[in-house]
Amino acid sequence: MKINIIQCKTLLTKSRLPEADYCINPYVGCLHGCIYCYSRFMKRFTGHTERWGEFVDVKINASEILEKELSRNLERGMVLIGSVTDAYQPAERKYKITRGILKVLLRYDFPTSILTKSDLVVRDIDLLKRFSNCEVGFTITTLDEQIAKDFEPRSSPPQRRLKALQTLHNSGIKTYGFIGPILPELTNLESIFTVLQGKVDFVMAESLNMKCGNWENIRNILAIKYPHLLSLYQSRFTQEYWRQIERELRMLSGKFKIPLKGFYQH
Repeated sequence: MKINIIQCKTLLTKSRLPEADYCINPYVGCLHGCIYCYSRFMKRFTGHTERWGEFVDVKINASEILEKELSRNLERGMVLIGSVTDAYQPAERKYKITRGILKVLLRYDFPTSILTKSDLVVRDIDLLKRFSNCEVGFTITTLDEQIAKDFEPRSSPPQRRLKALQTLHNSGIKTYGFIGPILPELTNLESIFTVLQGKVDFVMAESLNMKCGNWENIRNILAIKYPHLLSLYQSRFTQEYWRQIERELRMLSGKFKIPLKGFYQH
Protein backbone atom coordinates (compact mmCIF):
# COMPACT_ATOMS: atom_id res chain seq x y z
CA MET A 1 0.00 0.00 0.00
CA LYS A 2 1.33 3.40 -0.95
CA ILE A 3 0.09 6.57 0.78
CA ASN A 4 1.12 9.95 -0.62
CA ILE A 5 0.52 13.43 0.76
CA ILE A 6 -0.54 15.91 -1.93
CA GLN A 7 -1.73 19.50 -2.15
CA CYS A 8 -4.92 20.02 -4.12
CA LYS A 9 -5.75 23.19 -6.05
CA THR A 10 -9.51 22.61 -6.19
CA LEU A 11 -11.88 20.39 -4.22
CA LEU A 12 -15.52 21.17 -4.93
CA THR A 13 -16.57 20.09 -8.43
CA LYS A 14 -19.87 20.31 -10.31
CA SER A 15 -21.65 16.97 -10.35
CA ARG A 16 -23.18 15.16 -13.30
CA LEU A 17 -24.91 12.74 -10.95
CA PRO A 18 -28.71 13.11 -10.71
CA GLU A 19 -28.84 13.31 -6.91
CA ALA A 20 -26.02 15.80 -6.30
CA ASP A 21 -25.09 19.33 -7.35
CA TYR A 22 -21.45 19.07 -6.25
CA CYS A 23 -18.94 16.33 -5.49
CA ILE A 24 -16.03 16.26 -3.07
CA ASN A 25 -13.40 13.53 -3.05
CA PRO A 26 -11.04 13.89 -0.06
CA TYR A 27 -8.67 11.28 -1.49
CA VAL A 28 -7.39 10.09 -4.85
CA GLY A 29 -7.60 6.32 -5.03
CA CYS A 30 -9.03 3.99 -2.40
CA LEU A 31 -7.50 1.29 -0.23
CA HIS A 32 -10.72 -0.72 0.08
CA GLY A 33 -9.61 -2.60 -3.03
CA CYS A 34 -13.10 -3.58 -4.24
CA ILE A 35 -12.86 -6.00 -7.16
CA TYR A 36 -15.74 -4.43 -9.09
CA CYS A 37 -14.78 -0.77 -8.52
CA TYR A 38 -15.51 1.32 -11.62
CA SER A 39 -13.59 4.33 -10.27
CA ARG A 40 -10.38 2.69 -11.48
CA PHE A 41 -10.71 4.86 -14.60
CA MET A 42 -9.30 7.63 -12.38
CA LYS A 43 -5.91 5.95 -12.44
CA ARG A 44 -5.12 7.32 -15.88
CA PHE A 45 -5.23 10.84 -14.43
CA THR A 46 -2.94 10.13 -11.48
CA GLY A 47 0.37 8.92 -12.93
CA HIS A 48 0.39 5.96 -10.53
CA THR A 49 1.94 2.67 -11.61
CA GLU A 50 0.47 0.72 -8.68
CA ARG A 51 -2.67 -1.34 -9.18
CA TRP A 52 -5.98 0.32 -8.35
CA GLY A 53 -6.65 -0.28 -4.69
CA GLU A 54 -2.94 -0.25 -3.79
CA PHE A 55 -2.45 3.51 -3.48
CA VAL A 56 -4.12 6.60 -2.07
CA ASP A 57 -3.26 10.29 -2.31
CA VAL A 58 -4.25 12.34 0.73
CA LYS A 59 -5.45 15.87 -0.07
CA ILE A 60 -3.87 17.33 3.02
CA ASN A 61 -5.05 20.92 2.39
CA ALA A 62 -8.61 19.98 1.43
CA SER A 63 -10.44 21.92 4.16
CA GLU A 64 -8.45 25.11 3.47
CA ILE A 65 -9.22 24.93 -0.27
CA LEU A 66 -12.90 24.25 0.42
CA GLU A 67 -13.06 27.26 2.74
CA LYS A 68 -11.77 29.48 -0.07
CA GLU A 69 -14.22 27.99 -2.58
CA LEU A 70 -17.28 28.39 -0.36
CA SER A 71 -16.32 31.92 0.67
CA ARG A 72 -17.04 32.99 -2.92
CA ASN A 73 -20.77 32.73 -2.18
CA LEU A 74 -21.35 29.74 -4.41
CA GLU A 75 -24.94 28.72 -5.05
CA ARG A 76 -25.98 26.24 -2.37
CA GLY A 77 -26.65 22.69 -3.45
CA MET A 78 -26.30 19.07 -2.37
CA VAL A 79 -22.68 18.00 -1.93
CA LEU A 80 -21.88 14.31 -2.37
CA ILE A 81 -18.76 13.30 -0.46
CA GLY A 82 -17.11 10.29 -2.06
CA SER A 83 -18.15 9.91 -5.70
CA VAL A 84 -14.92 8.20 -6.87
CA THR A 85 -13.31 7.36 -3.54
CA ASP A 86 -14.47 6.32 -0.09
CA ALA A 87 -14.24 9.29 2.25
CA TYR A 88 -13.94 6.92 5.24
CA GLN A 89 -11.36 4.51 3.87
CA PRO A 90 -8.57 3.41 6.27
CA ALA A 91 -6.44 6.53 5.69
CA GLU A 92 -9.21 8.73 7.14
CA ARG A 93 -8.65 7.27 10.60
CA LYS A 94 -5.24 8.93 10.69
CA TYR A 95 -5.58 12.01 8.49
CA LYS A 96 -9.17 13.11 9.28
CA ILE A 97 -9.49 14.92 5.94
CA THR A 98 -13.21 14.14 5.68
CA ARG A 99 -13.85 15.37 9.21
CA GLY A 100 -12.17 18.68 8.35
CA ILE A 101 -14.30 18.98 5.21
CA LEU A 102 -17.48 18.38 7.22
CA LYS A 103 -16.58 21.19 9.61
CA VAL A 104 -16.32 23.62 6.69
CA LEU A 105 -19.56 22.45 5.05
CA LEU A 106 -21.31 22.76 8.40
CA ARG A 107 -20.21 26.38 8.81
CA TYR A 108 -21.70 27.22 5.41
CA ASP A 109 -24.76 25.02 5.99
CA PHE A 110 -24.37 23.14 2.71
CA PRO A 111 -26.65 20.10 2.27
CA THR A 112 -24.39 17.05 2.45
CA SER A 113 -24.64 13.42 1.39
CA ILE A 114 -22.08 10.74 2.24
CA LEU A 115 -21.78 7.28 0.68
CA THR A 116 -19.37 4.84 2.30
CA LYS A 117 -18.56 1.23 3.07
CA SER A 118 -16.90 2.05 6.38
CA ASP A 119 -18.39 2.23 9.86
CA LEU A 120 -15.74 4.85 10.69
CA VAL A 121 -18.36 7.45 9.71
CA VAL A 122 -19.97 6.92 13.13
CA ARG A 123 -17.00 8.81 14.57
CA ASP A 124 -18.43 12.02 13.10
CA ILE A 125 -21.98 11.78 14.44
CA ASP A 126 -21.29 14.87 16.56
CA LEU A 127 -20.93 16.93 13.36
CA LEU A 128 -23.53 15.15 11.25
CA LYS A 129 -26.28 15.78 13.81
CA ARG A 130 -25.73 19.54 13.53
CA PHE A 131 -26.42 19.76 9.77
CA SER A 132 -29.84 21.04 8.77
CA ASN A 133 -29.75 18.73 5.73
CA CYS A 134 -27.51 15.68 5.84
CA GLU A 135 -27.78 12.02 4.82
CA VAL A 136 -25.45 9.05 5.13
CA GLY A 137 -25.64 5.98 2.93
CA PHE A 138 -23.94 2.62 3.16
CA THR A 139 -23.19 0.45 0.18
CA ILE A 140 -24.66 -3.00 0.79
CA THR A 141 -23.69 -5.39 -1.99
CA THR A 142 -24.28 -8.58 -0.06
CA LEU A 143 -24.96 -9.82 3.45
CA ASP A 144 -22.77 -12.87 2.93
CA GLU A 145 -19.49 -12.28 4.77
CA GLN A 146 -17.47 -14.48 2.39
CA ILE A 147 -18.81 -12.85 -0.77
CA ALA A 148 -18.13 -9.45 0.78
CA LYS A 149 -14.57 -10.49 1.64
CA ASP A 150 -14.00 -11.75 -1.91
CA PHE A 151 -15.32 -8.63 -3.65
CA GLU A 152 -14.70 -5.89 -1.03
CA PRO A 153 -11.59 -7.20 0.73
CA ARG A 154 -10.70 -4.20 2.91
CA SER A 155 -14.12 -2.68 3.58
CA SER A 156 -16.08 -2.96 6.81
CA PRO A 157 -17.97 -6.31 6.89
CA PRO A 158 -21.71 -6.09 6.12
CA GLN A 159 -22.81 -6.56 9.73
CA ARG A 160 -20.68 -3.63 10.88
CA ARG A 161 -22.19 -1.45 8.18
CA LEU A 162 -25.69 -2.41 9.27
CA LYS A 163 -24.86 -1.66 12.89
CA ALA A 164 -23.51 1.75 11.87
CA LEU A 165 -26.66 2.46 9.84
CA GLN A 166 -28.77 1.68 12.90
CA THR A 167 -26.63 3.92 15.10
CA LEU A 168 -26.86 6.84 12.67
CA HIS A 169 -30.59 6.34 12.13
CA ASN A 170 -31.24 6.21 15.86
CA SER A 171 -29.31 9.48 16.19
CA GLY A 172 -31.84 11.23 13.95
CA ILE A 173 -29.62 11.33 10.86
CA LYS A 174 -31.26 10.52 7.53
CA THR A 175 -29.83 7.22 6.25
CA TYR A 176 -30.09 5.11 3.13
CA GLY A 177 -28.94 1.82 1.75
CA PHE A 178 -27.15 1.77 -1.59
CA ILE A 179 -27.58 -1.71 -3.08
CA GLY A 180 -24.84 -1.77 -5.63
CA PRO A 181 -23.37 -2.92 -7.66
CA ILE A 182 -25.91 -5.71 -7.85
CA LEU A 183 -23.89 -8.89 -8.42
CA PRO A 184 -26.17 -11.31 -10.33
CA GLU A 185 -26.83 -14.54 -8.40
CA LEU A 186 -24.75 -13.22 -5.50
CA THR A 187 -26.73 -10.19 -4.32
CA ASN A 188 -29.89 -11.33 -2.52
CA LEU A 189 -32.18 -8.33 -2.81
CA GLU A 190 -34.96 -9.57 -0.55
CA SER A 191 -32.60 -10.39 2.31
CA ILE A 192 -31.06 -6.92 2.05
CA PHE A 193 -34.45 -5.20 2.14
CA THR A 194 -35.34 -7.33 5.14
CA VAL A 195 -32.38 -6.19 7.23
CA LEU A 196 -32.66 -2.55 6.13
CA GLN A 197 -36.09 -2.19 7.70
CA GLY A 198 -35.96 0.31 10.54
CA LYS A 199 -32.43 1.41 9.62
CA VAL A 200 -32.94 3.53 6.50
CA ASP A 201 -35.22 6.22 5.08
CA PHE A 202 -34.85 5.04 1.48
CA VAL A 203 -32.79 2.82 -0.81
CA MET A 204 -30.96 3.31 -4.08
CA ALA A 205 -29.58 0.62 -6.35
CA GLU A 206 -27.15 0.24 -9.23
CA SER A 207 -26.45 -2.40 -11.85
CA LEU A 208 -23.01 -3.93 -12.22
CA ASN A 209 -20.82 -1.76 -14.47
CA MET A 210 -18.27 -3.81 -16.40
CA LYS A 211 -17.29 -1.13 -18.92
CA CYS A 212 -14.43 0.49 -17.07
CA GLY A 213 -11.53 -1.95 -16.89
CA ASN A 214 -12.75 -4.08 -14.00
CA TRP A 215 -13.76 -7.18 -15.98
CA GLU A 216 -10.40 -8.93 -15.59
CA ASN A 217 -10.61 -8.61 -11.78
CA ILE A 218 -14.20 -9.83 -11.74
CA ARG A 219 -13.42 -12.72 -14.06
CA ASN A 220 -10.47 -13.83 -11.95
CA ILE A 221 -12.43 -13.95 -8.68
CA LEU A 222 -15.31 -15.74 -10.39
CA ALA A 223 -12.98 -18.33 -11.91
CA ILE A 224 -11.43 -19.06 -8.51
CA LYS A 225 -14.43 -18.81 -6.17
CA TYR A 226 -17.60 -18.92 -8.29
CA PRO A 227 -16.77 -20.79 -11.53
CA HIS A 228 -20.42 -21.78 -12.04
CA LEU A 229 -21.22 -18.09 -12.62
CA LEU A 230 -18.41 -17.31 -15.06
CA SER A 231 -20.37 -17.94 -18.26
CA LEU A 232 -23.32 -15.92 -16.94
CA TYR A 233 -21.11 -12.90 -16.30
CA GLN A 234 -19.34 -13.30 -19.63
CA SER A 235 -22.70 -12.75 -21.31
CA ARG A 236 -22.60 -9.20 -19.81
CA PHE A 237 -26.39 -9.25 -19.21
CA THR A 238 -29.14 -7.73 -21.34
CA GLN A 239 -31.24 -4.63 -20.77
CA GLU A 240 -34.20 -6.94 -20.20
CA TYR A 241 -32.27 -8.65 -17.40
CA TRP A 242 -31.79 -5.34 -15.59
CA ARG A 243 -35.40 -4.31 -16.25
CA GLN A 244 -36.45 -7.48 -14.44
CA ILE A 245 -34.14 -6.55 -11.55
CA GLU A 246 -35.76 -3.11 -11.43
CA ARG A 247 -39.21 -4.69 -11.27
CA GLU A 248 -38.02 -6.83 -8.37
CA LEU A 249 -36.61 -3.76 -6.60
CA ARG A 250 -39.90 -1.90 -6.94
CA MET A 251 -41.85 -4.90 -5.70
CA LEU A 252 -39.60 -5.21 -2.64
CA SER A 253 -39.79 -1.46 -2.06
CA GLY A 254 -43.58 -1.75 -1.81
CA LYS A 255 -43.48 -4.93 0.24
CA PHE A 256 -41.09 -3.56 2.86
CA LYS A 257 -42.36 0.04 2.62
CA ILE A 258 -38.88 1.41 1.95
CA PRO A 259 -38.93 4.03 -0.85
CA LEU A 260 -36.74 3.26 -3.88
CA LYS A 261 -35.20 6.61 -4.79
CA GLY A 262 -33.43 5.43 -7.92
CA PHE A 263 -32.03 2.50 -9.89
CA TYR A 264 -29.04 3.32 -12.08
CA GLN A 265 -28.24 1.13 -15.08
CA HIS A 266 -25.02 1.04 -17.09
